[in-house]
Amino acid sequence: MSRLLMNIISGCFLCWPLLAGCQHPTGQPQQSDTNVNMEYNKLSPQEEYVILQKGTDRAFTGDYYQKKDEGLYLCRQCNARLYRSGDKFESHCGWPSFDDEIDGSVRRVPDADGRRTEIICNNCGGHLGHVFLGEGFTAKDTRHCVNTSSLRFIPASEADSAPAVIKETR
Repeated sequence: MSRLLMNIISGCFLCWPLLAGCQHPTGQPQQSDTNVNMEYNKLSPQEEYVILQKGTDRAFTGDYYQKKDEGLYLCRQCNARLYRSGDKFESHCGWPSFDDEIDGSVRRVPDADGRRTEIICNNCGGHLGHVFLGEGFTAKDTRHCVNTSSLRFIPASEADSAPAVIKETR
């Protein structure tokens, strides 16, 4: 079986819903438009499952895996700018795929089992999905496989009025 097919199978279709022992970021938010002393956005039960419990959306069910509109993808929990639509591509894995992130917005953390690399929001630590290298889908040779429940899309026409990033203080 080819390496590409093995990566897709192990990386997309067999995502484990809960992974213990993943680290949270210690870095500061990268965006300058940050609201301090605010609570994070209210999440639906599915969003909580994915973002807080490191769950996985079912493949081919989210609103964004086929979305082609121009705009920004924000963290559903804290509004951090994560991805640009220009970096989105069709990987046929059933989840939104990006070959690049907005600088400083996403942190990579090895999974507890050492087989995959989790991606989390660098601002709030929310689970986004996993990143895979060496598959050859794009010239950047990187695929961020992201759960729709972790994202919020802002059309390009509204990008200047996107909500401020929330930095919760506890």
